[in-house]
Amino acid sequence: MKGLRNRRGAHMARGVFITLEGADGCGKSTQAGLLAAAIEATGRETVRLREPGGTKISEKVRAILLDPANAEMVPECELLLYEASRAQLTREVIAPALERGAVVLCDRYYDSTYAYQAGGRELDEGLVRRANELGSCGLSPDRTLVLDLPASVGYARATAGGADRMEAEGLAFQERVRAAYLRLAEEEPGRVRVVDASGERDEVASRIRGALADLVGELA
Repeated sequence: MKGLRNRRGAHMARGVFITLEGADGCGKSTQAGLLAAAIEATGRETVRLREPGGTKISEKVRAILLDPANAEMVPECELLLYEASRAQLTREVIAPALERGAVVLCDRYYDSTYAYQAGGRELDEGLVRRANELGSCGLSPDRTLVLDLPASVGYARATAGGADRMEAEGLAFQERVRAAYLRLAEEEPGRVRVVDASGERDEVASRIRGALADLVGELA
């Protein structure tokens, strides 16, 4: 399973790998569910995942990462835990699903680490990119959709019912995260597309389907 897919465009799998990204409170999880159902309705196998998580080991890492009691966690530890969770998910679930020809839909992947650890935490970008290469086993999404909202709106949504360790970082942190996502979209316009996440749920879902039509066809 080595050499899954390199980031220079050499596809080594038959499936389609789609990731949904965005700052906290942008509505990713809701939209991931709607999108997965729409793709499944076409008859294609659809594997819906979340990061961190998706395997027994990765879910345990998730619990450590998001526990508010772990406020003393240093940024380097946080970075490596995310990459450990990602490596397990990629090898155990994502790569086999792509090899079967499935559509893999993941709620967050390595772009989250760039946005949160390089952007929000202000870790060295080169360090984060190298860690992402390792954690993803060289696998790159075919399409990444960034659900974009003003940081103040997303932050208010995310913290309305209580916040996990990452959501509790504050508005300035979320502003840096959003800015990092928008930089990614400028750097990789072919892969990363920004989707306006404002408006009603179904309006956003329609925008998402439109941004994926070239990969998965028209979705109802």
